[in-house]
Formats: sequence, structure tokens, C-alpha cells
Amino acid sequence: MGNAVYSLLQGIGEDPEREGLLMTPERVAKSLRFLTKGYEQDPEKLLMKALFTESYDEMVLVKNIDLYSMCEHHMLPFFGKAHVAYIPDGKIVGLSKIPRVVEVFARRLQVQERLTQQIRDAIQNVLNPRGVAVVIEATHMCMVMRGVEKQNSVTTTSAMSGDFMTSQSTRSEFLRLIGSH
Repeated sequence: MGNAVYSLLQGIGEDPEREGLLMTPERVAKSLRFLTKGYEQDPEKLLMKALFTESYDEMVLVKNIDLYSMCEHHMLPFFGKAHVAYIPDGKIVGLSKIPRVVEVFARRLQVQERLTQQIRDAIQNVLNPRGVAVVIEATHMCMVMRGVEKQNSVTTTSAMSGDFMTSQSTRSEFLRLIGSH
């Protein structure tokens, strides 16, 4: 990876042998390995480590989960908040596992739409709850720094299943809860 970065530096007209750039290829390689570490993790196995039998059957919501990812089209960052809810059906998961699932999928080259669905699907597959809802609100540097250069744009995506799709009151409760501070 370092050799590729060295070539990229040359390709943009820089001198990779310049003092300030001598360690850049290795630093970029290390950074990319960190930013894409989600490929090495299995989110469903992560969830299975903290499953508990419980009769609780109301909405469980973890909101304002910070997320940082990289757009697969430009390899530029996008960042924002994820809001994740589920309605248990006999099983709950340790609360810290929900942000961890967000992190696993975010630490891959992504598009926000797929990221939203992957989080929903992993929780749905492992917990088999009555429903899952995921909303992500993010700012994409590929829209802010280049392209249309719209600094205040925020992209919102949602993915829902079960009761969140079939019950308007459940869906409305979720949306109201994520809107409250």
C-alpha cells in the first residue's frame, strides 16, 4: 500500500522524497488499515456474544451514535449520527453492541444507503426482533470539498423492518424519539 501512495504522490506532482513526505506512504497505509478495519470483523458474531433472554417487548433505542466512514466512490470521509432501534421478541442484546455494529460496517468503504441496510439486517438476522429501524444523518466530504461543494448538506437514509414498516404508530414513535434531544 505504501508503494501505491508513493506513486500517488508522484502522480499529483509532489516529491515523495521531500522531508515532509518521507513517512507519508507508511502513515497513509496505516491510516487506511485503521479506517477499513471493519472488513476484519463479523458484526453478527459480535451481536451473538451478548444475547440475553428477556421478556421486554418495547422499543430499545440507541441514538446519536457517532459514525465515521469513507465513501467508496471517492475514498473521502463521511460522518454523522446513527439512530438504531429494535423491538425485542424474547431476546435483547447488550447495548454497547449496537454502536459496535455501526462501527464495524462504517469502517469499510461504503455508500450510506448500504450502510443503513447492513446495520438493520445484522440486527434483524441475529436478534429476530419484531422490527428494526435505522436512520443515519451524515455529511459527505465528497459533496462538501469537491463536486457540488455544498457545505451544509446532510444526507438522511433510513432502513426499517417488521413493526417499523407495518405500524404507523411504532414508526412515528421512533421518529419522534430520534428527533428529541
